[in-house]
Amino acid sequence: MARRGGAGSEKPGKRNDRSDRSERNERADRSGRGREPRTATVDGGRAELAPDKERRNAWTLLLDGAPQSHVDLDDPTYLSFEYQRRIGHVIDLAAPPGTPLHVLHLGGGAFTLARYTAATRPRSTQQIVEIDAPLVAFVRQELPLDPQARVRVRALDAREGLGKIPDGWADLVVADVFGGARTPAHLTTTEFLAEVRRALKPGGSYVANLADGPPLAHLRGQIATAAAHFPELALAADPTVWRGRRFGNAVLVASDRPVAVAELTRRVATDPHPGRVEHGRALADFTGGAAVVTDAVAKASPAPPPNAFD
Repeated sequence: MARRGGAGSEKPGKRNDRSDRSERNERADRSGRGREPRTATVDGGRAELAPDKERRNAWTLLLDGAPQSHVDLDDPTYLSFEYQRRIGHVIDLAAPPGTPLHVLHLGGGAFTLARYTAATRPRSTQQIVEIDAPLVAFVRQELPLDPQARVRVRALDAREGLGKIPDGWADLVVADVFGGARTPAHLTTTEFLAEVRRALKPGGSYVANLADGPPLAHLRGQIATAAAHFPELALAADPTVWRGRRFGNAVLVASDRPVAVAELTRRVATDPHPGRVEHGRALADFTGGAAVVTDAVAKASPAPPPNAFD
């Protein structure tokens, strides 16, 4: 954990470091500027919470320098990262506004999407599965969850935690799992998605944050694998990612009921970083006959290039 001021004797007439730091933090809390990063060593490497200079109580979580998520404690409905905004749209469209949901989050990060769901859909029941227990402890300490939110956090492997969910429990399963900036191989397979389908209620949805770059073989394989379990699919991504021009994120939505494609398309197109949504025949054509991924042949998602987060 980051040091919060050293212990020791005070010299008469001179403030100690703790008093100075407390005063600085109070000024920072008022202005949103001047706050110090908070760091910890976790299982996944070096975790850092970097303050957002434009928002007084907002932070970006990084693991070994790779941005993972952004959270604003004063306004949990604010989603900064484009992929989180797109998943937020899916959460909004999962049921009529304000309707409580049962949501399973595979991957914790800074609990951004669980906070968003709790704020927009009060009385929702949520579970977060995050394998990195020290990261969970770090985020809980530095960015506490609202004690009124019905959010349970389990320090387990995502697939193990998924296996503990009762049949038909979830309205929504959100997969946002990265280790070393790559999705682990065992969370990319048809066997994994069979477990997701088991845990979902009829009419429930699966939404996944996927990362890939040229030639997009991983992304095509993930679409083909999801199509083996769900009849309705949609994919939202930046146009440059679609065209295979750069490494980036794509949000996959899968369900046994029609996805609200028209409204999702409108929302994604009007985001600060506009994206494009494909579904139906166009998405099948994009997949290009990619094979379904199985446990026997699965690989982790591609590592991002060195300049991906510049």
